[in-house]
Formats: sequence, structure tokens, C-alpha cells
Amino acid sequence: MEIDAQDAFEINFFENLLKKDSKNPETLELLGGLYSKYEMANQALRIDRRLARISPQNPRVQYNLACTLCLLGRKREALDSLRKAIELGYDDRNWLMQDSDFNSLENHPEFQSLVEACGQSL
Repeated sequence: MEIDAQDAFEINFFENLLKKDSKNPETLELLGGLYSKYEMANQALRIDRRLARISPQNPRVQYNLACTLCLLGRKREALDSLRKAIELGYDDRNWLMQDSDFNSLENHPEFQSLVEACGQSL
């Protein structure tokens, strides 16, 4: 997918902001979202890992990391991050079941167990 002019401007803007404040979670999340939108998974992974170091208890951060890892074919790591997201309180089972980022795991028994556990205490 070709990056449109507005998003290219924003990517550049957020990358420059990170040079001044490399740990700003809002900037990291916005930039990570833009990278994901344009299927720039390696860049998104770099951002997701930074966010996970900054906010290790944030279930949404762990969920997004799991998505990116899965898209990169790193299934074991994706399952581990998804498990952590659920343990931390991620509970949107409906979204998890329809999230195309996990298509490659849909028949994996551990993924199915995590879907069942989503919204319940692990």
C-alpha cells in the first residue's frame, strides 16, 4: 500500500518527535499505528517492543505486539504476548476472534485456548 501524503507527513513528524522524547507512549502508539496501517511490520515491531518496555503492564500494548509478531510469522512469540495481554486484562474476545492479524493461528490449539480464556481470569 502506498503511503498517502498526510500519513507520510505524520510518520516523519512522529519520528522526529521521538528523537526528542524517545519514550513518549502516545507518540510511539501513533507511529506504530501508522506503520501497521501501511504493513511496515518490522518498523511496527520495533515500536511495539519499545512500548512493551515502557508500559509492560498495559494489555493493549501486549496485544498489539502479539499482532505484529504474528504478522511476521513469529507464532510462538505472538502466542506468548497474547497470553500476557490476556493475563494483564485484555478481554475483547469478539475483536480477538475477528482480528485478521491472527489468521495464521486460527487453527492453532493454543490460540483457541487463549480465545476461550479471553475475558476470564487466567
